Amino acid sequence: MPTTWNRSPEEFHKIYIANTDAFYRIGTKTVAKELDEFITHCALSLWSRAGGINEHHVEMANQIYSRHQPQPQWLLWNLTHAVCEETVFLPPVFFWNLAESDAQRGRETSRTFIRMLTNILLYLSATDDEVSYAEAEYITECTDKLSAICDASGVKNTKTALNALDFVTSSEPSFTEKHTPQVQADGVSSSNAAGQDTPPEKPNFDELMEQLNSLVGLDGVKKDVKNLVNLMKVRKLRQENDLPVPPMSLHMVFTGNPGTGKTTVARLISGLYASIGVLSKGQLVEVDRSGLVAGYVGQTALKTQDVIKSAIGGVLFIDEAYSLSSGGENDFGREAIETILKAMEDNRDDLVVIVAGYTGPMKKFLSSNPGLESRFNKYFDFPDYEGSQLMEIFRIRCDKNSYKLNEEAEKAAVELFNELYENRDENFGNGRDVRNIFENMIVRQSNRVAAMENPSKEDLVTVLPEDLRESEE
Repeated sequence: MPTTWNRSPEEFHKIYIANTDAFYRIGTKTVAKELDEFITHCALSLWSRAGGINEHHVEMANQIYSRHQPQPQWLLWNLTHAVCEETVFLPPVFFWNLAESDAQRGRETSRTFIRMLTNILLYLSATDDEVSYAEAEYITECTDKLSAICDASGVKNTKTALNALDFVTSSEPSFTEKHTPQVQADGVSSSNAAGQDTPPEKPNFDELMEQLNSLVGLDGVKKDVKNLVNLMKVRKLRQENDLPVPPMSLHMVFTGNPGTGKTTVARLISGLYASIGVLSKGQLVEVDRSGLVAGYVGQTALKTQDVIKSAIGGVLFIDEAYSLSSGGENDFGREAIETILKAMEDNRDDLVVIVAGYTGPMKKFLSSNPGLESRFNKYFDFPDYEGSQLMEIFRIRCDKNSYKLNEEAEKAAVELFNELYENRDENFGNGRDVRNIFENMIVRQSNRVAAMENPSKEDLVTVLPEDLRESEE
C-alpha cells in the first residue's frame, strides 16, 4: 500500500525554525551550524530504522537549516550513502558543554534542547502519518542518552520530558490529529497545516481499489470486499431513489494470524465506504484492550466512549478483541463490550466496528455475549502467506526502498521464505516477519557497505546473500 506523505518539507521547515528559535532564545546561536548537522545525523538514523531513504526524505533533509544558515542540497544517492555511515547515537560536544554550563549557572537549557529534539524527530518520523516502534525506540535512545548527561552534570529538571513511545501509531488518527496543537520547546506550538476547520477530503475510490488489488494474496478477502462495496453502492442508489432498503449490519469480524493484512484491509474499507458516501469521514481508529479498559470502576465506559467518539464517521478496529472477554465476570472488559454494543446500535449509520484476532479465540469471544454475534454478519478469514507470497512482499519492500537483490541473494531469499513458511508455528508473523527480515537485512547491508572505502551507488543498493541471514561465525 503506497505511503501517504501528509507533511510537506515547507511545513517541516516552519516547525524546525519554531523549535530552534525557541531554543536559541534561552541558549546560544553560535551552535547553529553544529545543531543543524547533528539533527541531520539524527534524521538519517531515524529514517534508516523506518526502512530506508526515499525522495521525500531528501526533501525533508534539505529543510534542516537554522535562520541565516545556508540551505543544504542533498541528493538521493549521497543521502543514502550518508545513512550507511550512521551507526550509534553519539551526543554532540556542544551538548556536553551546554549541560556543564547549565549546572554551573543553575539553568536547564540542555533539558529544553532534549524536548526540542524530541519534537523535531517525532515530526520527521510522522511525515508518513505514522511513528513506528523502531523509530520511537531510536528517539527514546537519543533522549535517554542526553538526559543521562544532564543527570551526570547535575542539571536541574523542572519539566517533564516527552516520551517518544507515547507517540507510536499504526493507523489513523494521525500523529497531527492526536497531538495538535503539539506544544514545542518553550511554548511554541505547531498548527495543522491542513486546517482543522475544513472538512476532510473525500477519499479517491479508484485509488483505493487499486491499492486493494495490489495487495499480495488475499484473493478471497479482496473478492468479498468488492462484493460488499458493490452492495453498499446499490443500497445508496436505492436510498437516493426513495426505494426501500432492508436493514443491514455494517460491522465485521476479521480472523487470522498476525501480519496477514487485517489492519490494511480495514483501512481500505473505511476509505472505500467514505468515497461512496456510506461513512462521513473514512478514518480508521485502531485499538486493543489497553485502549478501551481502565483500571477502576466506571472509568472503562468513559475511556471506551472517547475512543468511539473519535471513530464516528469511520471504522473502529479492535485488535485481539477476544481479550475483552477473557477476564471473568468481574473484568472491566465486559463493561467495554457493553459500551461498544450500545454505540454500534446508536451510530449504525456512520460507524463500522471491526473486531479482529485469532480464529479460535474470536469464536469464543462472539459467543460470550448474546448481543455480540447478532451485531456481526460479515466474516473475513485472512490465511497465512505462503513462501512465494512472503517473497513477493519482500520484493515490494526492496523495490520501494531502492534495494536490488543480486542473483545469489534472490535464490537465498526464496529459500529463506519457503523455509519460514514450512516451519511456521503459532508465533508465525506473516508480513511482520517479512518486515523484520527486511529491516535486519538493511542493518547488515549498511554495515557491510560502511566498511567499504569508496562504495559506489551500485554498492549502496545491492543486496548479497550474506545480508539476509546472521553469520554463523
